Amino acid sequence: MQRHIRVLHPAMALQGPFVVVADGPAEDVAAALRAEGAAPVVETNWADAAAALTTVEPEAIVLADVSADAAHLAALSRAPGGQRKANRRAVTPVVARSRDDSVPSLPDALVIAANAPAERIVRRLASMLRVRALHGTVLRRTDTLSSRGELPPELPSSDPLEEATVLLVGRGRSYPALSVALGEHVSLIGALSVESAAHTLGARDIDGVVIGDGFGPRIVEALLTVLAEDVRFRDLPVAVLGSHPAIIEPFGLSLPNLERVSDGAGRLTERFLPFVRLHAFGQRLRRMLKSLDAHGMIDPDTGLLAHDAFWRDLNRAVDDAEKRGVGLSIARFSFDRNNRRSSVDAARILSRLMRQVDFACREADNSIFAVFTETDLRAAHVIARRLASVLKNTMLAPEKKRAGIEAAVTLATLKATDSVDSLIERVVGDAAKG
Repeated sequence: MQRHIRVLHPAMALQGPFVVVADGPAEDVAAALRAEGAAPVVETNWADAAAALTTVEPEAIVLADVSADAAHLAALSRAPGGQRKANRRAVTPVVARSRDDSVPSLPDALVIAANAPAERIVRRLASMLRVRALHGTVLRRTDTLSSRGELPPELPSSDPLEEATVLLVGRGRSYPALSVALGEHVSLIGALSVESAAHTLGARDIDGVVIGDGFGPRIVEALLTVLAEDVRFRDLPVAVLGSHPAIIEPFGLSLPNLERVSDGAGRLTERFLPFVRLHAFGQRLRRMLKSLDAHGMIDPDTGLLAHDAFWRDLNRAVDDAEKRGVGLSIARFSFDRNNRRSSVDAARILSRLMRQVDFACREADNSIFAVFTETDLRAAHVIARRLASVLKNTMLAPEKKRAGIEAAVTLATLKATDSVDSLIERVVGDAAKG
């Protein structure tokens, strides 16, 4: 089994500067950073840490001491390199050693056990720096476009937790408490089995996994092995509640954002949310880069076509279908919980499911139009029914609602006498009748 546990994905090269804060010896951390090519590595004590951050803009900060004076922490949080939302600066990751199950010493710091080997700290830094690199790329690209007089899409300023989704796997006594504690901050998907968890991970984007109690060591190990072996999940935050330390520790390098909390749903949530926030921020940045790569034709919020691009493509597709005499069908998806959160959630799922030849967009009324090119009405029915089924079983359901969200689907296929307006009028009109 060991050969399955130590699945090490290629590490990201570390480039400095890095700031290591500690009043006591922290040579293990500094040496591990230098061994990975990080330079310079600035070592400072707590009293001088804030001053150090005013003279250097670090790639990341390591709080290698497990305790610090409250005044020193406050000064550090106000320093330019310690600010999470510093204007036009890429996010500066912070890793903080901690004793037992204590909460982060700085807001958004990613805690790691005080006795964790320095190699684990380096692995976690590499994971966090992938998000920083994405952020820096987005900032440079948007600045370049702005300097040319273009208007790039704006990166949302809202807390990424508002759009984060966490998968809670468990069936023990802690499950209700975890559901409440996590559900106050993020959207939550529950899974009572490993099979259900695997289905969710394959069907939608997840910003974190929490493994509660109720599973034996072998099941926990099997789930962690699945996550460790898939490169898609290498940066996924994973928290395990309860015991199994001998099972969990060997996965520390393969899953750099894996943490164990011995007890307490509230404490686990406090420690875990900074990981989830950073991952959700990274997902936001990836959608933004896709939009920038597509010159604004992709909606950075959903991954579907932007409104204007959709209608341009629809007009072209209708003209092409009429000239070539091929089929074209359009579906309209609407939902029984007609709000923005449900609509965006559905759009992001559809962006993963759509065929390469098809395209879609989310409308202002929270419905979604999906166009199936070279597809007659019969085939479109099959495709739309399949998509609606996946949405029902995958979308985030309202609180206290056990059943999935129903997607109402109306379809229309292009006729010889149709224009874009008449085609849309039919699919919208059928929806109104339904």
